[in-house]
Amino acid sequence: MATRSYLQAIGDALREEMERDGSVIVMGEDVGVYGGAFKVTEGLIDRFGPLRVVDTPISEALIAGAAVGAAVAGLRPVVEMQFMDFISCAFDQIVNMAATTRYRHGGQFRVPMVVRGPSGAGIHGGLFHSQNSEAWFARVPGLKVIAPATARDAKGLLKSAIRDDDPVVFFEHKRFYRSIREEMPDGDLVIPIGKAQIVRPGRHLTVVTYGGTYYHALEAAETIAREDKAEVEVIDLRTVRPIDHETVFASVRRTGRLLVVHEDRQTLGVGAEVAAQVAEHCFEELDAPVVRLGMAEAHNAYAPPLEAWLLPDVAKVIERARWVLGY
Repeated sequence: MATRSYLQAIGDALREEMERDGSVIVMGEDVGVYGGAFKVTEGLIDRFGPLRVVDTPISEALIAGAAVGAAVAGLRPVVEMQFMDFISCAFDQIVNMAATTRYRHGGQFRVPMVVRGPSGAGIHGGLFHSQNSEAWFARVPGLKVIAPATARDAKGLLKSAIRDDDPVVFFEHKRFYRSIREEMPDGDLVIPIGKAQIVRPGRHLTVVTYGGTYYHALEAAETIAREDKAEVEVIDLRTVRPIDHETVFASVRRTGRLLVVHEDRQTLGVGAEVAAQVAEHCFEELDAPVVRLGMAEAHNAYAPPLEAWLLPDVAKVIERARWVLGY
């Protein structure tokens, strides 16, 4: 076993899949000679050459459109968005082309492509380098949407995404790139898409989270266990399309309480869907209202104190959790 950072785990997944399958290519802005804005793809062009590690123009629409064509033609392109904030420039190609191709052609064509890149706030990136846009894509049939929080999940889920025969949008929280390190198992680590994980068992409250608030939820659960003598069950969705509702339902039926936490804005976010599904399927088992915690309804700020005020943090998770527990 080797210790790898979140960033290194993603790079390892790319390298291993390119070695395993000659149809896997990487394309994006500065992914080749420069090694990517965050150095995720560093060294790949030396190993695989410029025909499989393709530096593209600065045009997200062009990159995604070319990837759709390459995928239909038999390749498995992995597109890097330099920042996932700019994935909106490729919305038409991903949502109207990649997501619909299999359906539009009666299953005659598949689009095995991945669009991956850094997302999330907390690094003082301001308006255009801090967004969480997973909910934009999580309601689109034909797409899978992944947001891993651990290095192990980042590697295992990216390998699954590359092997998948449908388009996958893969959100990597940039705050974790170099701050998270884990022991990685030897061998071919592949984690199935669409399966949530109970990362901390509990019996008094279910907290559902993913991505940027994963560690906030875990720290809050430990604090509540120590100070309030209440056991909080923490579920990491890992995949936000499809959502593993059955794991959430089973937990809520045990605890009777639910708090959903994510870094994206609260309104119409993934948490709203989780809350609605629980209200529909677990109403009789609930002992308290379902509560959500997300980013405030505003654009992100450059100023660190204002950004901190806007975003969920450990203290806010504890506050909302205690409210639900005390209801």
